[in-house]
Amino acid sequence: MNSEYLDVFLDESQEHLQSINDHLLKLEQTPDDLSIVGEVFRSAHTLKGMAATMGFEDLAHLTHNMENVLDLIRNQKLSVTSEVMDVVFLAVDDLEAMVQDIASGGEGKRDVSAVVSKLEAIEKGESLEAASLAEKETAAAAATPAAANVQLTEVYDEFERTVLEQSFEQGYYAYQIEVTLDEQAMLKAARVFMVFEVLEQVGEVIKSTPSADQLEEEKFDETFMVTLVSKVEAEEIKQRILKVSEITNVVVQPVEKADLTSKEEVLADGEKSTSSEPTEQAAPSKQPTDKKSPARKEAGVQTKAETKKAGHESNKTIRVNIERLDVLMNLFEELVIDRGRLEQIASELKNNELNETVERMSRISGDLQEIILNMRMMPVEQVFNRFPRMVRSLSKDLNKKVNLEIVGADTELDRTIIDEIGDPLVHLLRNSIDHGIETPDVRLANGKSEEGTVKLKAYHSGNNVFIEIEDDGAGIDRQKILNKALSNGVVTEEEAEKMTDQQVFGLLFSSGFSTAEKITDVSGRGVGLDVVRNTFESLGGIVTVNSVLGRGSIFSIQLPLTLSIIDVMLVEVQEEKYAIPLSSIVETAIVNKQDVYSAHNQKVIDFRGKVVPLVFLKDIFEVPGEQQTEDFYSLVIINKGDKVAGLVVDSLIGQHDIVLKSLGNYLTNVFAISGATILGNGQVALIVDTNALIK
Repeated sequence: MNSEYLDVFLDESQEHLQSINDHLLKLEQTPDDLSIVGEVFRSAHTLKGMAATMGFEDLAHLTHNMENVLDLIRNQKLSVTSEVMDVVFLAVDDLEAMVQDIASGGEGKRDVSAVVSKLEAIEKGESLEAASLAEKETAAAAATPAAANVQLTEVYDEFERTVLEQSFEQGYYAYQIEVTLDEQAMLKAARVFMVFEVLEQVGEVIKSTPSADQLEEEKFDETFMVTLVSKVEAEEIKQRILKVSEITNVVVQPVEKADLTSKEEVLADGEKSTSSEPTEQAAPSKQPTDKKSPARKEAGVQTKAETKKAGHESNKTIRVNIERLDVLMNLFEELVIDRGRLEQIASELKNNELNETVERMSRISGDLQEIILNMRMMPVEQVFNRFPRMVRSLSKDLNKKVNLEIVGADTELDRTIIDEIGDPLVHLLRNSIDHGIETPDVRLANGKSEEGTVKLKAYHSGNNVFIEIEDDGAGIDRQKILNKALSNGVVTEEEAEKMTDQQVFGLLFSSGFSTAEKITDVSGRGVGLDVVRNTFESLGGIVTVNSVLGRGSIFSIQLPLTLSIIDVMLVEVQEEKYAIPLSSIVETAIVNKQDVYSAHNQKVIDFRGKVVPLVFLKDIFEVPGEQQTEDFYSLVIINKGDKVAGLVVDSLIGQHDIVLKSLGNYLTNVFAISGATILGNGQVALIVDTNALIK
């Protein structure tokens, strides 16, 4: 199978599955909004077409069964109940598993008989009611060309002619549109359906040749035709269709009132419906109405200005393989290193022309750096959008009522960080729902609403992104944590008496620490928040927690915007240079050695009214050379949450942009070193992992 087409299939399948999940959750909240069902149906139908085209039969088969249930809901023959939604969500789970299997190199095979039988049971259970409803209906069932299941032959031309005449009376245009696909296109059915989606946004399709079923089964060469009524002009429709991938040509021919001369001559060019096979599909029963009516609104008709705007915006985005961006980033990192080298050479030579050229190059490369970093940015929505579905399932498992509020999903982070934060955020959310949110009866007894709220919030602040998970649950019991910590030997009685609330809550992140009174599938297995903290800290992040007993808790995660090019303070220890990330620096200072005293075998200073322990980098990294004899220490004050320490160095060099390079596979466990960089003079500087230096 051509990997290029497989990549397209996987990308688009994952997008459609996410859309299905999002819209199903909305549908459960507003079951009477049938426009939402239409969105789910369209995504499912496109997914089915792509799966069938690529030969993934299990995927196509299950999607078809799910479509049948959605069709009953859409035609108001089946009510949206929690039981029905549970089955549909089970089907989506299987679809996601199959797509994941395909992405991992599998064939997408899966035993879906259980969920298929449940979907079929829903269909059969409603069949009598559906039949009685069908008998009462006097008009044809409303359906899109790609989903309609009624074939009409002889009466259709007359019907089509009537629709066109009424459309002309109401000021609509009519068009015969011929669409030609690239002969190399593999996902033909999917492309056809995308064309129908475009057309439905600007008007109503009243005929397709070949029929929708034949198009769906790819029983056509490269060309198909549709008849459309719309208030949008021909050229605009043509341009919108051409934006669909793998469409090579579009001909939009207006149908004039004079063309409707007889039953047979329905369209321009005197096309006759003489085929012995049915070539048309049932049209929507509703006639085109005024654009202000709900019917027109559901059909997605836009004004000319809106259409132009939408068309213009959709043309601004291209899909780029992330590996290309990684290559681009690596090349630019080399450029940054050479930029630093050039700046140093220029300053040594003191040549005006060279200085001017280097300064200009530095400005341009700075702009380029910003563009490349922005290209790698992705909204945290990529991670957040899978949480509503998870919260729904989890709240049902725990018999709790939980409302998830998401704020700031458009906040952007570097892709490398986005890839890593999903699992720890899942853990924190599960923790909030399991430990934080109470059961409805307990909440009511405590004077709260029976539905708990978990707020997931992301926002920018300086060169960092903050993600907060806040709940209005039971809060954290300080004494309960201390009792558990004392019994586990994590802290002593003496230490416990002096601990602030922040320090006590921080014990939750100790290895193997759990306050769960019973082991469940969700928590209480000792694989706790220490894993979450370690993951975030490996990304240069900091995790803190605050809580008010009985009111709720808030977990806050501070993350750097990017991991590849960072701002650092360069310092010197003997002949060696080290880089300390600016994000962890509070300030720099010079202190007299006489102001240093010892406490618990640790050298400390009284700095701005706070006892700050000193960390000597010379000793930590065993740097060779004699101890300096000056009467003062150069300090870099660093923090990790509310904990502070002072790094003792020989001298401060200054602030620099540096490229973070890994130490490779052989140096994976070097204490307090997170990577290295190459300086302008070619010297290697090690990057200090400040989190490891603060206990």
